Amino acid sequence: MMTHQYQLTGMTCGGCESAVKSKLLVLPEVTAVEVSKENQAATISMNKHIETAELQRALGGEESKYQISAFLKEQVVDDSQTWISTYKPILLIFGYVTMVSLIVSWQNGSISLMLFMRIFMAGFFLTFSFFKLLNLKAFAESYAMYDVIAKKFGAWGYVYAFIELCLGISFALNLMPALVNWITLIVMFISIIGVIESVLNKKKIQCACLGAVFNLPMSTVTIVEDSVMIAMSAAMLLLM
Repeated sequence: MMTHQYQLTGMTCGGCESAVKSKLLVLPEVTAVEVSKENQAATISMNKHIETAELQRALGGEESKYQISAFLKEQVVDDSQTWISTYKPILLIFGYVTMVSLIVSWQNGSISLMLFMRIFMAGFFLTFSFFKLLNLKAFAESYAMYDVIAKKFGAWGYVYAFIELCLGISFALNLMPALVNWITLIVMFISIIGVIESVLNKKKIQCACLGAVFNLPMSTVTIVEDSVMIAMSAAMLLLM
């Protein structure tokens, strides 16, 4: 694996950064992309060297407002370190949510499974919706790259972020648990369809689970994340 750094002009907002990352991650040999509108630069990890002209075509060609040029530097990156670095945000979030859920659900010398799952779901949805709402437009654009509904109806990405927020609040307050778990089961099942399709087709696109704040490539990690939520909502329905 190699990492190249380029000058990339034309980015003016977070939405531009998200759009550029999504376009570049479509290329088969690209494994990760980091961009900065402040520095007008892009750092691209790839399995083998890609010509600058091909990167420009992925951005929309010479007529695009995004112009990539000036190969700056190259470095070899260790695969294991890259994986840990890439997924560090989501691993930390799951770790913190799990820790808080264990503490809250510890009652009379044992863990209350129902309470643990409810607090975990509340923490998951509140945290993930927070990152999506930081740049709602950029999230919706990234989500439309793979979600089966958002690809046809762009507004679904905007709605989805608020659905997660409402689910998080509902789990935290234990409001209408049966209805909330059914909604969670249905929403997450629909969401995982596009994720599985993208992973099976080996599409190199950005996962929008944490909005446009972090550059998380679509992978089996995303499938596991969605599967955990589906499993927990199903388990809570069965235990009610």
